[in-house]
Amino acid sequence: MRVALIAPLVSAIREPQRGGSQVFVSDLARGLAARGHDVQVYAASGSEVPGVEVIDTGVDHTALQATLYRPSGGADAYRSPEAEAAFAGMYDAVRRRTYEVVHNHAFDAPAVALAATVSAPVLHTLHLPPDAAVADALASAAGHDPAPTVAGVSAFQASAWRRLVPVDAILPPHIPTRSIPWSPTAGDGAVFAGRLSPEKGAAEAIAIALTAGIGIDVYGDSYDRDYVRERIDPRRADPRVRVHPGVARTSLWGAMAGAALVLCPARWDEPFGMVAAEAQACGTPVVAFRRGALEEVVLDGVTGVMVAPDDIEGAAEAATRAARLSRSGCRRHAESHLDLQVSLDAHEQVYARIAGARRTVAIGG
Repeated sequence: MRVALIAPLVSAIREPQRGGSQVFVSDLARGLAARGHDVQVYAASGSEVPGVEVIDTGVDHTALQATLYRPSGGADAYRSPEAEAAFAGMYDAVRRRTYEVVHNHAFDAPAVALAATVSAPVLHTLHLPPDAAVADALASAAGHDPAPTVAGVSAFQASAWRRLVPVDAILPPHIPTRSIPWSPTAGDGAVFAGRLSPEKGAAEAIAIALTAGIGIDVYGDSYDRDYVRERIDPRRADPRVRVHPGVARTSLWGAMAGAALVLCPARWDEPFGMVAAEAQACGTPVVAFRRGALEEVVLDGVTGVMVAPDDIEGAAEAATRAARLSRSGCRRHAESHLDLQVSLDAHEQVYARIAGARRTVAIGG
């Protein structure tokens, strides 16, 4: 099958990746290509996906930084002239080729609205929580014939989106467990990985580790300068707190495999929880706040411990219990429930359905 993958344009698709949707676009493209599909990725300049053709859209992602997602709002950014121009040029490039499916992963109103200009069936995967501007674009696109297919990344997130728009499928961004090394032996301390912004909970992870009396390695790039200055920088003087910039996934996997536990104290309704999934693939138990889809990713009492949102003391106490959980059990859960191959099966089924529907209409019409 010939597939166009539309990547988020707010960052290049290359290591170290900026976020979970960027990571998954790369994994999905390579996984589909390995299964014999003809895949092109449309992405910002500087993108690289080994083994897959990347179409350079000519977009400088630094010009789109105002459109970076923020849970606090700012939906007008998703309708910005810069985003409109970037996606107009990208879809112009898409229309020059023939595809059986165009699969959009960009969380921008123009990415949704302008997808209606292509002739192939369109699938939109929503990687983030409900947003009014994107919902409006989806509602408008639903009036086109054929209407696009809409997918969520977890049951929780799909349920939240269904209050605004129909969601046709759940396509979780699973992980390549076969490529992730794991350790049956627990190391020392905790790891947090994610962008340094309030919703991801880096400051809470530090507080949990220190309350539990263990050290922590924090991996992530600044996403909110005020947050980093006020909540992260003051902790850097503590020898138990080691703050690192974002690193390539292979390096992060090594750090997680060598830790006693991974902390995921999300302060928003996590749409999926890729770090929690990767931690389990590394054999490392997770301590997480009970938010969003994390309960779908972490098997409470088996591959981690879930605690009430914002409960620092409870999470610190849970750290001791989590460190005693079976690391081989974590790995087995990741292999059987969180593996990329399972997600690829689901993607192929949705692709076949929407491409087959278009062929049926063409033959019948």
